[in-house]
Amino acid sequence: MTRKLISSGSPFEEIAGYSRALVQGDWCFVSGTTGYDYQTMVMPDSVEEQTHNALTTIEKALEQAGFTLSDVVRMQYTVTDAAYADIAFPVLGRWFKTIRPAATMVVADLIKPEMKIEIEATALRS
Repeated sequence: MTRKLISSGSPFEEIAGYSRALVQGDWCFVSGTTGYDYQTMVMPDSVEEQTHNALTTIEKALEQAGFTLSDVVRMQYTVTDAAYADIAFPVLGRWFKTIRPAATMVVADLIKPEMKIEIEATALRS
Protein backbone atom coordinates (compact mmCIF):
# COMPACT_ATOMS: atom_id res chain seq x y z
CA MET A 1 0.00 0.00 0.00
CA THR A 2 1.37 3.40 -0.97
CA ARG A 3 1.82 5.99 1.74
CA LYS A 4 1.36 9.62 0.68
CA LEU A 5 2.32 12.60 2.85
CA ILE A 6 0.52 15.95 2.51
CA SER A 7 1.93 19.29 3.72
CA SER A 8 0.14 22.58 4.38
CA GLY A 9 3.41 24.51 4.41
CA SER A 10 3.27 25.02 8.16
CA PRO A 11 6.76 25.40 9.64
CA PHE A 12 5.55 23.25 12.56
CA GLU A 13 5.40 20.19 10.29
CA GLU A 14 9.15 20.12 9.67
CA ILE A 15 10.10 21.19 13.19
CA ALA A 16 7.93 18.56 14.88
CA GLY A 17 8.30 15.87 12.21
CA TYR A 18 4.72 15.31 11.10
CA SER A 19 2.52 15.72 8.02
CA ARG A 20 -0.66 17.74 7.79
CA ALA A 21 -2.24 14.61 6.38
CA LEU A 22 -1.26 11.05 5.59
CA VAL A 23 -2.97 8.82 3.04
CA GLN A 24 -2.78 5.06 3.50
CA GLY A 25 -4.92 3.08 1.10
CA ASP A 26 -8.50 4.38 1.19
CA TRP A 27 -7.89 6.31 4.44
CA CYS A 28 -6.75 9.88 5.01
CA PHE A 29 -5.71 11.01 8.49
CA VAL A 30 -5.50 14.78 8.99
CA SER A 31 -3.35 15.95 11.89
CA GLY A 32 -4.59 18.31 14.55
CA THR A 33 -5.03 21.65 12.80
CA THR A 34 -5.29 25.02 14.50
CA GLY A 35 -6.57 28.33 13.20
CA TYR A 36 -3.38 29.77 11.73
CA ASP A 37 -3.41 31.17 8.24
CA TYR A 38 -0.33 29.17 7.19
CA GLN A 39 0.51 31.58 4.38
CA THR A 40 1.00 34.47 6.81
CA MET A 41 1.36 32.56 10.12
CA VAL A 42 -1.27 34.89 11.59
CA MET A 43 -3.68 33.53 14.19
CA PRO A 44 -7.01 35.37 14.43
CA ASP A 45 -8.26 36.07 17.93
CA SER A 46 -11.82 34.78 17.59
CA VAL A 47 -12.73 31.13 18.01
CA GLU A 48 -15.10 31.46 15.07
CA GLU A 49 -12.31 32.61 12.71
CA GLN A 50 -9.88 30.02 14.09
CA THR A 51 -12.45 27.28 13.45
CA HIS A 52 -13.03 28.50 9.89
CA ASN A 53 -9.27 28.69 9.18
CA ALA A 54 -8.66 25.20 10.57
CA LEU A 55 -11.46 23.73 8.45
CA THR A 56 -10.17 25.54 5.35
CA THR A 57 -6.70 24.05 5.93
CA ILE A 58 -8.23 20.59 6.47
CA GLU A 59 -10.32 20.87 3.31
CA LYS A 60 -7.22 21.84 1.27
CA ALA A 61 -5.24 18.92 2.71
CA LEU A 62 -8.06 16.52 1.88
CA GLU A 63 -8.23 17.87 -1.68
CA GLN A 64 -4.46 17.44 -2.10
CA ALA A 65 -4.90 13.86 -0.92
CA GLY A 66 -7.71 13.17 -3.39
CA PHE A 67 -10.54 13.30 -0.85
CA THR A 68 -13.41 15.69 -0.14
CA LEU A 69 -15.12 16.82 3.04
CA SER A 70 -17.93 14.39 2.25
CA ASP A 71 -15.41 11.54 2.79
CA VAL A 72 -14.89 12.59 6.43
CA VAL A 73 -16.10 9.92 8.84
CA ARG A 74 -14.58 11.12 12.14
CA MET A 75 -13.77 14.50 13.70
CA GLN A 76 -11.94 15.33 16.92
CA TYR A 77 -12.28 18.87 18.30
CA THR A 78 -10.22 20.25 21.17
CA VAL A 79 -11.13 23.63 22.66
CA THR A 80 -9.27 25.39 25.46
CA ASP A 81 -12.44 26.61 27.18
CA ALA A 82 -15.82 24.87 27.32
CA ALA A 83 -17.50 28.19 26.44
CA TYR A 84 -15.82 28.03 23.02
CA ALA A 85 -17.95 25.02 22.07
CA ASP A 86 -21.08 27.16 21.69
CA ILE A 87 -19.12 29.54 19.44
CA ALA A 88 -17.59 26.78 17.30
CA PHE A 89 -20.73 24.64 16.90
CA PRO A 90 -22.49 26.91 14.37
CA VAL A 91 -19.33 27.10 12.23
CA LEU A 92 -18.92 23.32 12.37
CA GLY A 93 -22.60 22.91 11.55
CA ARG A 94 -22.27 25.02 8.41
CA TRP A 95 -19.39 22.86 7.16
CA PHE A 96 -20.76 19.44 8.18
CA LYS A 97 -24.55 19.86 8.20
CA THR A 98 -25.15 17.23 5.53
CA ILE A 99 -21.98 15.13 6.10
CA ARG A 100 -22.53 14.53 9.82
CA PRO A 101 -19.37 12.55 10.73
CA ALA A 102 -18.91 10.93 14.13
CA ALA A 103 -17.34 13.57 16.39
CA THR A 104 -15.90 14.24 19.82
CA MET A 105 -15.13 17.57 21.49
CA VAL A 106 -12.86 17.82 24.51
CA VAL A 107 -11.57 20.69 26.62
CA ALA A 108 -7.78 20.78 27.08
CA ASP A 109 -4.81 23.11 26.92
CA LEU A 110 -3.10 23.54 23.56
CA ILE A 111 0.61 24.19 23.04
CA LYS A 112 0.42 27.94 22.30
CA PRO A 113 -1.71 30.43 24.26
CA GLU A 114 -3.24 31.95 21.11
CA MET A 115 -4.65 28.56 20.04
CA LYS A 116 -8.28 28.17 21.08
CA ILE A 117 -9.33 25.19 18.94
CA GLU A 118 -7.58 22.29 17.24
CA ILE A 119 -9.34 19.97 14.80
CA GLU A 120 -8.44 16.48 13.51
CA ALA A 121 -10.21 14.63 10.72
CA THR A 122 -10.30 11.08 9.42
CA ALA A 123 -11.66 10.35 5.95
CA LEU A 124 -12.50 7.12 4.14
CA ARG A 125 -12.63 7.20 0.36
CA SER A 126 -16.21 6.66 -0.79
